Amino acid sequence: MPLKVTFELSDKDLKYFRKALSEVKTRTSSIPTEKLINLATDALDELPSDAPEFVIERTDKLRAMIQMVNDDEWRLTGKDRERVVRALSYFADPKDLIPDAIPGIGFLDDAIMIELVVQELKHEIEAYNDFCRLREKKDLILKSAATGPTSREEWLAARRTQLQNRMRRRRRRRASSRRSSGGAKGKSPIALW
Repeated sequence: MPLKVTFELSDKDLKYFRKALSEVKTRTSSIPTEKLINLATDALDELPSDAPEFVIERTDKLRAMIQMVNDDEWRLTGKDRERVVRALSYFADPKDLIPDAIPGIGFLDDAIMIELVVQELKHEIEAYNDFCRLREKKDLILKSAATGPTSREEWLAARRTQLQNRMRRRRRRRASSRRSSGGAKGKSPIALW
């Protein structure tokens, strides 16, 4: 019979995770972006098949972030790309908070960090998912029509720009909302970057 466990992270808990991520960021700062992405991918691929389900269920979110930074048509660049790559650095670092070899709880910190990172990158993930859905839809339309008013590349470029601008607006609005409400000195719950 499954057991549902819920808990709330206090400001002190979030500070602890911020510090852990900051330490990882420092340790991995000299590692080239592509190598960080490859290390995070390797870590996912090396996840034991008997890992707890609560971790396995969250790995799709990490795979989506890796796909996002590797997607040539999405073309995530600059600070937007850096935000996602720095989030992946935690999973590329072999020194995590709770050693994965500890039965039962070894992956708990990974699961928590995935949830925090996904929350922090919510707008990036939403925009990318929307882009993927639109791209699939356009590909289906192009297959059924001989020609269209715009090429696939032009259409994707317009959708990409639109969605990435929306992502940035939402992120700014969220930060502004936090500042105006006095929430944690304007920081996000995890303040990864």
